[in-house]
Amino acid sequence: MRIAVGGIHTECSTSSPVLMGEEDFRILRGDDLTAHEYFAFLSRYPVEIAPLLHARAVPGGPVAAQTYQALKAEFLARLQAAMPFDAVYLAMHGAMKVEGMQDAEGDWISALREVVGPDMLIATSYDLHGNVSARVVDQIDIFAAYRTAPHIDTPQTMEAAFAMLLQALETGQRPGVVQVTVPLLLPGEKSSTEDEPARSLYAALPSHEGAGVWRADLMIGYVWADEPRATACAMVTGTDHQAASAAAVKIAADFWAARDDFAFGPVTGAPGAMLDLAARATTRPVILADSGDNPTGGGVGDRADILAALIRRDWRDALVAGITDRPAVDACFQAGPGAVLPLTIGASLDPQGVSVRVQAEVISLHPGASPQEAQAVIRTGSITVVLAARRRPYHNLSDFTQLGLDPREVGLLVVKSGYLSPELAPLANPNLMALSEGVVSQDIAALPNLHRPAGTLPFAENRDYQPQPYLSQRFGAKDCGRR
Repeated sequence: MRIAVGGIHTECSTSSPVLMGEEDFRILRGDDLTAHEYFAFLSRYPVEIAPLLHARAVPGGPVAAQTYQALKAEFLARLQAAMPFDAVYLAMHGAMKVEGMQDAEGDWISALREVVGPDMLIATSYDLHGNVSARVVDQIDIFAAYRTAPHIDTPQTMEAAFAMLLQALETGQRPGVVQVTVPLLLPGEKSSTEDEPARSLYAALPSHEGAGVWRADLMIGYVWADEPRATACAMVTGTDHQAASAAAVKIAADFWAARDDFAFGPVTGAPGAMLDLAARATTRPVILADSGDNPTGGGVGDRADILAALIRRDWRDALVAGITDRPAVDACFQAGPGAVLPLTIGASLDPQGVSVRVQAEVISLHPGASPQEAQAVIRTGSITVVLAARRRPYHNLSDFTQLGLDPREVGLLVVKSGYLSPELAPLANPNLMALSEGVVSQDIAALPNLHRPAGTLPFAENRDYQPQPYLSQRFGAKDCGRR
């Protein structure tokens, strides 16, 4: 048995003016794919893997058309060169925007289907913040999505999709996919599975599985994509289209019924109000999430709004990690450790952002594996700032310790994030989230809305929704509510 493996994985705010290029992707080719820890689960199965290409990038703005077309062409060339094989597994995200294109995953998977033909089984795994189009549903046979946000079940989800693929090959069963769309879009920060009602909704998903139903999933969708496919939905994989449809309808109905119960988990408010709370806190570390510029949600990551506010307040004992600004990083490297220099920080990628001029002391320099991986730690007044040459989050303790920093020892830690990562959340004392500006602003109703489906909350009133199953064309059913 031989399985081809590949895919493309990123999330893109359609409001971001900063295009992603090939340099923004970690690209695994051939044997580098199977050797990478991301695909470690593959080694546990007694099958031959035909590794193709897998490209993954930190969420951001749209992917440049030239970059996407080059990656797709290479993927398809490797796909053809790897033949013959018995099935294909794709590790995807589901919310990629490509310059000039409305449904990038639909384009990628349709191109794959055209090469492998109608009989080949295709399984895919998605982030629960992906947007699933009917075009995708009609091309695939197996689907699995993350069930946690923050995402701590990525390896398990990938393995679940792969295991279903092997189950189909070994048993000769032909599963199919049912989708029920829900006209509701929520930011991830209001639908964390750490909080209700998402916690209970996701915990209930396995109860829908059983005879004829292999996998049940709930997609929150990606709200910052102004595209026709941007919607929440239930996704069910199974061999019994009636049982799968019933499960999908129930999941969608339960989600819709809870629509008014979703709320932010941490204490949340305007940046100034959150800094007022931080200033009065008697515990530490206070962790403040700069949500509008969160790079793991598609934010640019280069805004200096919060830093400017801290400087105005003459803040003591704060760590800001981090701000993307390659020119500032380059200037620090040119000056060297211990140097004091005037530095402009912020708005290096998006000129519509916010910058601040400071007198900075270079505390430490960290070259990384390449110039674009370089980081600099600087201090201005009593504020320590981490500068990064490329867009990246600071969500793991190792992101700090490798720079000689300890987030547990500061009074205020500012990170560009929405809900906090599993490693930072337990440290927060308290956990605050600023409703800051940026291309992933939490003011959802005010987002540009030209292409999302009509009647989608919160962009429009909709109280008359009734869930309707849509069966993949590959499920072989007729008159099934196809769109």
